Amino acid sequence: MLKNRWLRRLITLGALGATLTVATTAASIDWVRSSAAGHIYAVDAVPAAPVALVLGAQVNSGGQPSPFLEARLEVARQLWAAGKVKAILVSGDHANWDYDEPGSMMVWLVAHGVPASRVVLDHAGFDTYDSCARAREVFGVRQAIVVTQTFHIERAVALCRTLGIDSTGVGDESVRAYRQIWLRGEIREEFAAVKAAGDVLSGRDPIFLGKRETGVDDAIS
Repeated sequence: MLKNRWLRRLITLGALGATLTVATTAASIDWVRSSAAGHIYAVDAVPAAPVALVLGAQVNSGGQPSPFLEARLEVARQLWAAGKVKAILVSGDHANWDYDEPGSMMVWLVAHGVPASRVVLDHAGFDTYDSCARAREVFGVRQAIVVTQTFHIERAVALCRTLGIDSTGVGDESVRAYRQIWLRGEIREEFAAVKAAGDVLSGRDPIFLGKRETGVDDAIS
């Protein structure tokens, strides 16, 4: 009898935990979608802003941006070429000297016609929250066009807007042909929405905040 009673309690607790997880995930996804609603555009339709914030992604050996990152950079290049932005802030992971997302992003942009003086590097954009928080607190960005893949763009815009940046977003779909990676990205977003909501509620500082930098101010002046 005692064993059965504990088993029932465990089943009840498990059911409650599952219900709470589902409810938390649903609420987080709803917050992301409602925060980003009306702020996602195509390249030719997005309103101009001083800065494009390009979020980092994997860099392959030799410093070559992965297809997903290269696609984001191409969107940013198009925005600059169309006069939609004056500067491009590239934000990514450079925790180790032999892995440099923002450095590789700058090399690609300059090689494809964007003046080096218009590209600003954020070496501590370790995740989307950190990139948005540092864009505002370290680089003084108040208005931006966020660039990433479409499965990620709502969360990125939601975070940046919640953290005080008047943000719109342009999402890339050109790499949807990488079906397995794309699908993993879509699935990951459901869990990432919960983390994003938790980060906002906690009000945490980025992993590395750092002092105020004037790179964006100089690039758009």
